[in-house]
Amino acid sequence: MNLPPKVTSRAFERLAEIGAAGDGKALRVAVEGGGCSGFQYEITMDEPKDDDLILEGSGQKVVVDAVSLPFLANAVIDFSEELIGARFVIENPNATSACGCGTSFSM
Repeated sequence: MNLPPKVTSRAFERLAEIGAAGDGKALRVAVEGGGCSGFQYEITMDEPKDDDLILEGSGQKVVVDAVSLPFLANAVIDFSEELIGARFVIENPNATSACGCGTSFSM
C-alpha cells in the first residue's frame, strides 16, 4: 500500500518561521520530468488547489498535486540546515538513484 508523504515537525516549524500560512501560502512539493537523473523535485510556495493532497501541522500546509503523489509515496519531507545552506529536502524510498544536488532522482 502506498502511503502519502510525511512532513517532519522541523519542516512545519520552518514554514511557520517564514510566515507561509499568514500569506495564504503552502509549501508545494511536485515531481517533474527532467533533471540529470530523469525526475526532479519542484519545491515552491504556492496557494493550495482543489485537487491537492494537503498535509497540515503547526498551522502550516504542505501540498502535493495528484500527478506527483505516486512518486512521493512513503517519502519524508524535511528541512535541513547545514554549513553549506538551509533547504527543504525529500527522503524518497522510491528513488533508485539521485544526483549530488539532491533535487534530481530516478526510479
